[in-house]
Amino acid sequence: MICRRKFQFLAKIASFHCKLQCFASVASPIKHPNDINPNKNFPPKVFSNQEQLKTSFLTPQIVLTTLQSRPSDLDALSFFLWCARQPHYFHDRPTIHHMVNVVSKLTQRCGTVKGILGELGSVGCVTKAQTFLLLMRIYWRGAMYDMVLEAFEEMCRYGYVPDTYTRNIVMDVLFKIGNVDAALWFFKETKSPNFLSFSIAICNLCRLNEVDNVKIVLRCMLMKGLYMNPETYALVLNCFCKFGRLEEATQLLCMMMVLGAPVSVNVWSILIDGYCKSGQIEIAAYLLEKMVEIGRSPNIVTCTSLIKGFLECQMPSRAFEMLRTLELKGCFPDLVLCNVLIDCLSKMGWYEDAFEVFSSLRERKLMPDVYTYSSLVTTISLSRQFVLLPLLTSGLAIEPDLVVCNSLLSYFSKAGYPEGAVEFYNDMIERGFQPDKYSFAGVLRALCRSGRIHEAVNVYHGILRSYEGVDAHIHTIIVNGLIKSGNFPRAVKIFKKAVAEKFPLDAVSYNVAIDGLIRGGQKEEAYAMFHQMRATNLAPNQRTYNLILSSFCKDRNVNAVTHVLREMIDTDIKIDYRACKSVKKLLDICPNSYLVNLFYELINSGFLPEVEQVLVDGHDTSFNSLGDYRNRLDLSTSSSDELSDVAVSVG
Repeated sequence: MICRRKFQFLAKIASFHCKLQCFASVASPIKHPNDINPNKNFPPKVFSNQEQLKTSFLTPQIVLTTLQSRPSDLDALSFFLWCARQPHYFHDRPTIHHMVNVVSKLTQRCGTVKGILGELGSVGCVTKAQTFLLLMRIYWRGAMYDMVLEAFEEMCRYGYVPDTYTRNIVMDVLFKIGNVDAALWFFKETKSPNFLSFSIAICNLCRLNEVDNVKIVLRCMLMKGLYMNPETYALVLNCFCKFGRLEEATQLLCMMMVLGAPVSVNVWSILIDGYCKSGQIEIAAYLLEKMVEIGRSPNIVTCTSLIKGFLECQMPSRAFEMLRTLELKGCFPDLVLCNVLIDCLSKMGWYEDAFEVFSSLRERKLMPDVYTYSSLVTTISLSRQFVLLPLLTSGLAIEPDLVVCNSLLSYFSKAGYPEGAVEFYNDMIERGFQPDKYSFAGVLRALCRSGRIHEAVNVYHGILRSYEGVDAHIHTIIVNGLIKSGNFPRAVKIFKKAVAEKFPLDAVSYNVAIDGLIRGGQKEEAYAMFHQMRATNLAPNQRTYNLILSSFCKDRNVNAVTHVLREMIDTDIKIDYRACKSVKKLLDICPNSYLVNLFYELINSGFLPEVEQVLVDGHDTSFNSLGDYRNRLDLSTSSSDELSDVAVSVG
C-alpha cells in the first residue's frame, strides 16, 4: 500500500507544484486560501467546560488529562485541534504520542483522511491548514507514513501552501520508506530549507549509507551558511569511516577545527577507530598524539580501538604499553576491552594470557557477558585445552544466552566430552532455556558419539512429537549415528519414515542414507533411493553421484557406470579422486571403449582430477597417455549398436 501511495503522491506533486508557485512566498507558517476565513473560530458545543478552559491557562498536563477522559476518539481529536488554535499554546510530545492511538482508530473507522475531515465537520470543526499539519504530525509520530502522504495530498487539494516544516515531514517520510530520489527532489524543491531540513536529509542519508549524497547535501548546507551540530558531525564522520572514506573523514575533522566547531572525544575516537580498522595503525597513533596536543584526553573507547589495532597488526609491545599508561592514569580496562584482549590474544596464540585476562575479571569487579564466554570458548577450542570446558560452565557468573549454550554443546562434542554435552543440555533445560534446532543437533550428536544410540533415538522421536519445523539436519544426525554404530536397518527405517511423512530432507540427508545402504550391502535399494531423490525434485550433488559411481564400479557394472558418467557430464558434476580410482580399477579388469570415450569428455570438460596419472598408474610403461590407452583399445571399432546396448541395459 505504501508503494502504491508513494507513486501516486509523486505523480500528483508535480501537478501541484506549478499551482503552488502562484501563491505568495512562505512568510507565515501556512497560507490560507481566499475562500476560507482564517479568523473563523471553532465553536465547539461538545465540551461543557470549554469556555472555562479558554479563559484559563492551558498546560500540557491539563490537556493530556482532558484528552484521556474524552468519551470518543472524535471528541478527543476535536478538543486536540481546538487547543492547538489557542494563542501561545503548543502541543508537547506526550500529547502527540497519545493522539497516535486516537487517530489510528479513527483512520481504521473512516478509511481515509477525507473521511476523518468529514467526521470533524459533522461536529462543527472547520478544516484549516493547521488541521492537516497536526494530522501529519500525528501520523508521522506513529510511523503511519502512507497516511502522512495522503494528508499532504489532501492539504494540497484544499489549496494550502505547505511551509518548510510541513515539507520537512514529507521529506523525512520519503526517506523512511526508502525513496531516496523522491526525498532529494522534494528537498531541492523546498524554497527555504532551514537547519532542520538539512539535518533530516543528512541523518537519513547516513542511515541509508548514501555517502555521496551526504557530501552533496553537506556542501549545500555550508553554502547557505548553516552548520551541523556536534551530534550530526559525529554521524557523518562515522558514515565516512564505515565505508573506508578516511580521507574525507579527515577533511571533515579539519573543517570542524577551522570553523571552531567543538571536536569531542567521541569524534576523535570515531576517526581513530576508522584508521585502526583499515590497518593504518600509525596514522591512528598520530591522531592520538594530535588529540592529546590540543588538550583532549582519550577515553577507554579511544584506547580500546588502538589496543585492538596494535594487536591485530602484531604489535603487542605497543598495545601493552598503552594498557600500562591507561592504568597509571587510573583508567582501568572495562569489559569491552577485556573481551577484545581475550579475542585478540587467542588469535595470536597467546592462550595463557587470554585465560589470565579472563581470570582477572573478578578482581576488576567486572561481570562477564555472553561475548566474554563466546570468546573464551573459541580460546579453549583453538588451544585444544578442552579440559577447561567443565570449569567454564560450572557456576557461571551470568546467565548465558542460547547462542553461547549451543556453542558450548558443540564444543563439548568436538572435544571428546559427549557426556559433558548431555549434562550441559540437561542443565540448560533446568535453567528454563527453550532449546532450538541447534540445541537438538548438539544433544543428538553427543548421545550418538557417546554410544547411547537408544537414548538418541528416543530423544529424536520426542523432538518430532513436541516441536514443529524440525529441519533436515536433525534427521541426518540420527541416521548418521545409527549407520556409524552399524545399525543399518534401523537407520534406513527412520529415513524412509521421514520421507513418507514428508519431513524436510536435503541432499546431505540422502547422501548419508545412500552411504548407509551401500555399506549395509543394500546397493539396489541405494540406487532406488538415488532415483527417489530425483523424483522429489531434489537434485543429487557431487557426493551423491560419486557414491553411486563407486558402488557400481565395485560391482563391475560397466553399463551402469557409463550411464552415471554420462549423467555427470550432462549435469556438470565433477568426479572425485576416490571414484576416479574405482573407475580405473574397473578399466583394468573390464576395458571398455565407450567408457574411455566418456573419460575423454571428462578431460576436455575439466571434470576429471589428474586423469592421465590415475589411468596410467599401474599400466605398462608403454601407455604414456590416455591417448595411448585409447589406441590400444581401438576405439574406432565401436559401433552404434554397442552404444545402444549400453543404454538399454542401464534403462
